[in-house]
Amino acid sequence: MLGKTASDNRVFVYEVAGVRQNTDNDKNSYPFRSSSSVFIKVPYQRMNDEMRRITRMGGTILSIKPWTSNNGSGEQSNDGD
Repeated sequence: MLGKTASDNRVFVYEVAGVRQNTDNDKNSYPFRSSSSVFIKVPYQRMNDEMRRITRMGGTILSIKPWTSNNGSGEQSNDGD
């Protein structure tokens, strides 16, 4: 069994702009947000997958910051896809 590393618990917040409705996000079970930017919490292990998904949806990543418990609760969680 592999031991847990510090990266296993790391979470980042992506600020994303320009995400448009398409066939990828038509499958979502929640309403699509139409504001100019969204915040998505991403576990370290899924960062590359999430970057590709955002690109497929036409989005642009404006910033990537480490998530801390005092960042607030306004971010969309995406760690259970």
